[in-house]
This record gives sequence, structure tokens and C-alpha cells, in this order.
Amino acid sequence: MRATGSRAAGRISALLGAAGATRAAYGALRSRPPGGAVLWDRKNYAGRTVHLHAGLATAAGTALAAATAPGLSARTRGAAALAVLAAGGCGAYDDVFGAGDTRRGFRAHLSALRRGEVTSGAVKLFGIGVAGLAAGALIERRPVDKLLAGVVIAGSAHLVNLLDVRPGRAAGAVLALGAPGLLRRGEAGTLSAAPLGAAAAIVRDDLAERTMLGDAGAHALGAALGLAIVAGNGRAGLAAHAAGLVAAAAVGDRVGRAAAAL
Repeated sequence: MRATGSRAAGRISALLGAAGATRAAYGALRSRPPGGAVLWDRKNYAGRTVHLHAGLATAAGTALAAATAPGLSARTRGAAALAVLAAGGCGAYDDVFGAGDTRRGFRAHLSALRRGEVTSGAVKLFGIGVAGLAAGALIERRPVDKLLAGVVIAGSAHLVNLLDVRPGRAAGAVLALGAPGLLRRGEAGTLSAAPLGAAAAIVRDDLAERTMLGDAGAHALGAALGLAIVAGNGRAGLAAHAAGLVAAAAVGDRVGRAAAAL
């Protein structure tokens, strides 16, 4: 009973900690946006002006909660901080410096790279990929498992970003995917709670079209979900998730269109 209570306390702490930190960061960013408000203003799919503050706020809130929640090992805390902050940072870089770039997808950015042009999308692609592999190496011990974990973390970050095509789609997906994870044993439950709390903290503003996650928030939340998947699965589970995420990335345009149609 004591162990069960401790696990529940860890999940509640991560959930509420992520929600509270995200709302605090969101309020601070709205009051004093770094670089000025114009830097973070965007037109959404309907032509309405929204801001990207939810992205930076969820990245900060998720990372803080995952890195400080009770019941996690030092290696898991380090992996969480690395993966979430790197994903959020690379996403924010693309949000700012890739704002006018209409190229989308792996092929477009890799084609530009072959021509000698380093796009913000390429920086994001390789940055999140390397961070995912590094985080996977911290959690897993065997080389194959390290690789699979890296694919799952980076692939989850990419998947959530693919869904960020309409208000509430990405945040809603994080809530739907993260909620069952709360029932997982061990560190997986606590790691699931962090992105869940952060997404819950901003989903109302997202649906109201006051803000959007952008690449920063979507990638950070996705990376956190990937960490929870890694913590809750053995090699067979990791391989299955990695295969599914690679398949989703290969048909990314279709995934985005399907999410927009919901």
C-alpha cells in the first residue's frame, strides 16, 4: 500500500507541477514576451492572429515537472530534461527562424541540405534526433534498446507536431495518449503525467484560438510522451512503437490532413 501511495503521489505531483509551471510560464510570457510580442505572433489556419507563448510554456512546464517529480532515477530525470528542452528549443528555433519558410517535411529540408542550405527545419530534425538518441542512451543499457528508444522519443515528438494543424488537435492528442499512461507501473506513470498536466493547462486557450503550441510545444510534449513510452516498454514494445512512428512520419502529410479533418 505504501508503494502504491508513493507512485500515486509522484504522478499527482508531476501532473499538478506541470500544470502550475506551465500556467506561470504562460502568464509571464504573455506579459513580457522575449524579443517583443511581434516575434511570437502568427496567423493561424483561419487567418486569426494568435501567439506562440503556449509552446515555450508547455516545454518549460513539462521539463520542470519531469525533472523534479519524486520517484524517478537520476538518469531518467536527466533524460527527461535533455529530451524535452532540446525538442522545445529546436522547435522554438524553427518557430522563429523558419516562420517564412513554406517547405515542409523531411524530404524538403534534406533536399535543401544537399544543395548546401541549412534550413531551420534541418536544424530541428537533427537536433531532436540527436537529443532523442542521447536521452534513450541514458535510460536504456543495451545498444539496440538505446537506438529504439531514441527513435521512439524523436518519433513521438514529430508525430505530435504533425497533429498541430488546427486548434486543440495536438494538445488533445497528448491528453488522449497520456491519460492511459497514468495507469502504467513504475516511472512510466510519472513521466506520462508531466505532458498531460502541461497540455491540460493550455488546451482551453488553444481551442479558443488565443494561442497555439507551435513547433516548440508540440515537439516538447511529444518527446515527453516518447520518454513515457520508453519507460513502460521492453524491446518488443519499443520496436513496435518505433515501427509505427516511422510509418507515420513516412506519410506525414496524410496524418496532418486526417487531423485537420477531425
